[in-house]
Amino acid sequence: MDIAAAFTRDPQAAPHPVRRDATAAAGFAVLAVALALTVDDGRRPDVVGWALLLAAHVPLAWRRKAPLPVLLAVVACVAPYHALDFMHLAPIPASMTALYTVASTGRPQRTLIVGISVISVTLTIQILVNPHEIVELLRVSGWVIAMLVFGASIRLYRQLVAGVIERSEREAERKVAEERLRIARDLHDLLAHSITLIGVQASVAAHVLVADPERLDREALAGALEGISETCREARAEVRTTLHVLRADPEGPLPDLASLPDLVRSSGADLTVRTGDAKVPAAVGAAAYRIVQESLTNAVRHGGPDTSMRVDVGLVEEELTVRVTNSGATAGAGTPGGPGGSGYGILGMRERARSVGGTLSAGPRDGGGFEVTAALPLAEREVTA
Repeated sequence: MDIAAAFTRDPQAAPHPVRRDATAAAGFAVLAVALALTVDDGRRPDVVGWALLLAAHVPLAWRRKAPLPVLLAVVACVAPYHALDFMHLAPIPASMTALYTVASTGRPQRTLIVGISVISVTLTIQILVNPHEIVELLRVSGWVIAMLVFGASIRLYRQLVAGVIERSEREAERKVAEERLRIARDLHDLLAHSITLIGVQASVAAHVLVADPERLDREALAGALEGISETCREARAEVRTTLHVLRADPEGPLPDLASLPDLVRSSGADLTVRTGDAKVPAAVGAAAYRIVQESLTNAVRHGGPDTSMRVDVGLVEEELTVRVTNSGATAGAGTPGGPGGSGYGILGMRERARSVGGTLSAGPRDGGGFEVTAALPLAEREVTA
């Protein structure tokens, strides 16, 4: 079992808690028997002593299900055991485990009340059994306080880790939402262009019908109507392959592959584009541009001043492939869990690729550096939102 996960995970949410705790309780019972037979700090247990000692370990099987009742049951067995002056060290592991569980799962007020109560019972028994052992009184009280403080510290640590995870998840959701809004801005531009073109073609068709009905140019009319139909099909494809979200304040023209040289030149990267005369849909071109933009931004931010970057864009079997590589020593810092970044930029790039039915992968390269690779289909593909 991962030790770090055991301390950070909510103990009451662990899988098979009763089975795990029953196994641990059996181990503590074996340890208690060994201590009772080997350590000389009290009377050797008789039948009553063995019964109390072993009975104190049984409730530990439910310690995460009911921490406080388990502690009370353990104290009910351990208190008379100590009062009868049996081997005092033997039940200590079980007692400390019950105390730790209460402190690590309960609120501070409950932990304080439990601590005062347990110390009071412990001191009372110690005074009755060994009234002159002042050092022993302090030692026992110190162990109780230390275990309660340790359990409370673990509880606070778990709350801190849970808070960090929650903030990270909220930040990831925010980044994805921002990218979806940005995608919708691009969709707004695409549809505005398509609707304008439809309006122009419709005006041409109306003019052909009205200008001279007796000498109707059927070819011109058919061409105008076919243009309207084609524009509608393209607009529908763009809408179906783009996430349906809202974006306010559209800003600037829609980026495409033609805008890549200016983008790459400003970052000092090398660019290779191998698309030939193929028609790349506007949404796919915009997605490729945004992926390259974010990749270069991450490389400049995390790669250091000596980072060399390269952008390759090409067509492979009806897919536009985008590959951005850099040689920075810390270029992978933008990956989730990387040494210097949050990885939320990659979430946005992945959302951008998914908006056109594509895929994106990002990770360290063999031999150093970082690589982002995207495959964006040119043909219409259904997107699962």
